[in-house]
Amino acid sequence: MSWLTEPLQYGFMQRAMLEVLIIGALCGLVGSFVVLRGLAFIGDALAHAVFPGVVLSYLAGQSILVGAFGFGTLTALGIGLLARSRRVSEDTAIGVIFAAFFALGVVILSRQGGFRRDLGSLLFGNILGVSMTDVFVTAVIAAAVALIVAALLKEFTLASFDPVMARTLGYPVFALDLLLLLLVAATIVVSLQTVGNILVLALVVTPPATARLLTDRLLRMMGLSMLTAVAAGVAGLYLSYHLGTAAGATIVLTATVLFLLALVFAPNHGLVAGWVHRRRGHHHAHHYHPAGEEEAAADAASR
Repeated sequence: MSWLTEPLQYGFMQRAMLEVLIIGALCGLVGSFVVLRGLAFIGDALAHAVFPGVVLSYLAGQSILVGAFGFGTLTALGIGLLARSRRVSEDTAIGVIFAAFFALGVVILSRQGGFRRDLGSLLFGNILGVSMTDVFVTAVIAAAVALIVAALLKEFTLASFDPVMARTLGYPVFALDLLLLLLVAATIVVSLQTVGNILVLALVVTPPATARLLTDRLLRMMGLSMLTAVAAGVAGLYLSYHLGTAAGATIVLTATVLFLLALVFAPNHGLVAGWVHRRRGHHHAHHYHPAGEEEAAADAASR
C-alpha cells in the first residue's frame, strides 16, 4: 500500500495525477477519431507546428497554452484550406506547414540563453510542475471538447466511415473535418505539459490503437481507449516516481506495453487468436475427406 500512497503525500504528485486522469480521458476520446480517420500524420504535424507558440509563450512568461492554441488553430485551418487545392495534396500541405512552424520555434528558442535546458523541458513535458490553475484549464478545455464530440457524434461517425454518403445526405463534410482538426489541435495543446511536444502524439494514438484491437464497435472503442489512456497515465506516473525516470516518457512506454499486450492477446484480433484460428483451419483441412463429397455427388447424379 505504501507503494501507492507514498507519492500522493506530495502536492505536485496529486496535481500530476489529476492532470493525467483528465488528459488520458481526453486523448482517448479524440484519439479514437484520429485512429479511425488515419490522422496520425496530421496529429504529428499539429504537435510540431504549435512549437513556436509554445516557445513564445514560455519566453513571455505566459502559459504555454496561449501561444500553442494560436498556432494550433493556424495549423488546422492551413492544412484544411491547402488540402482543398487540387495541386497540393493533403500530406504535402501537412509536411510544409509542420516543418516550417517547428523550424521557426527552434530558431526563436536558439536565439535565447539556456537553449538546451529550455528545449528539453518544452520537448519532453513537465507534468510534475503543473499548477492547480493548469489542471483547471485542462479540465475546462477537456469538458468543452467532450461536449462538442457528444453533440456531433453521429456526424463525425458518418463522415469518418463514409464521407461520400455524408455529402450525399447534405452534411458539411469539410466543416466537420476542419472542426475535428481543431479538436485534435486542442487535445494536443493541453497534453503538451504532460508528455511534451515530442511524445504527445503517442498519447493520442496508442490508447485508441489498443482499443481498436479489442473491439469492433465505435462507442466501446472510445470507452476502452479512454480507460487505456488513463491507466497508462496513472501507472506511468507511479513508475516514474519509484524508478526516478522522466514522467512523460514513462507514461508513453506504459501505453506502448498495453498496446503490445493487446496486439498479442486480444480475443479476436490478437496474434494468439489468429494463430489459434489458423491451427483450427489446418486441423479441419487435415480431417477433410474429398471421397465423401465424391460419393455424395455420385449419389445425387444417380438420382
